[in-house]
Amino acid sequence: MNRFGKLEFSDPRFERDHLRFLTFQSPALRGRGDVCLFVPPTATERGMPLVLLLHGVYCSHWAWALKGGAHHTALEMILAGEIPPMVLAMPSDGLRREGTGYLPQRRADYERWIVDDAPDSLREALPQLGPDSPLFVCGSSMGGFGALRLGAKYAHRFRAVSAHSSLTHMDQFEALLTSGEEDLLPCVPEERSVAHWLIGHRGKLPPVRFDCGTADKFIEQNRSLHRDLSHGNVPHWYEEFQGGHTWEYWQAHLRDSLRFFARAMR
Repeated sequence: MNRFGKLEFSDPRFERDHLRFLTFQSPALRGRGDVCLFVPPTATERGMPLVLLLHGVYCSHWAWALKGGAHHTALEMILAGEIPPMVLAMPSDGLRREGTGYLPQRRADYERWIVDDAPDSLREALPQLGPDSPLFVCGSSMGGFGALRLGAKYAHRFRAVSAHSSLTHMDQFEALLTSGEEDLLPCVPEERSVAHWLIGHRGKLPPVRFDCGTADKFIEQNRSLHRDLSHGNVPHWYEEFQGGHTWEYWQAHLRDSLRFFARAMR
């Protein structure tokens, strides 16, 4: 038995649309963790890319598939030859109250859950993945905060990073969480901002992109992050599109992230 205990997969007889569900023991969570997986039907080679899709506040591991249709988008793009076959891994954030922020907390380390346990367990469990599988991270809203922060903090782990409608600072969580931040580990004020990590690691970042809808409630925060990164000489791609802080927007623009990841592999 590996360090993740027994990996419990959904039964292939009842799976559909190339989605699988996995539960396993996570040392970082000090308990069980859930991951929804899209494994393309064309997946035959070991070393296939692995994309982590991080959800926002209030959701869980099912959201990118069952609210955003990520598996349909990926399969359509794969069959059209727009992107190479990729495994999508959609983990829960750890399910602490309304949202964990993918941050270290007193009761569990939600950062290590995403960076270590989720990808390592999948590399052991799926024959399509291997130790050299390129790793990408993408997220929306709180998941965008997680993707940008973790992608910068652990820059050596990721081939590229993308985010949609991101929260850019921990102070913005107050608009979404009803239970406060009392569980979050203390950190210096600068580390509450994704700009701190992106600017501080600018010399070793993988390719980074992010976008936001012009009607999104966090549009000014994303514009401010773009300005800060530009002034800090941090290479990045920033785009704005029509739309708000909605699953319709994220469903449409996941395509931009997957294309970005495909380009990063060339």
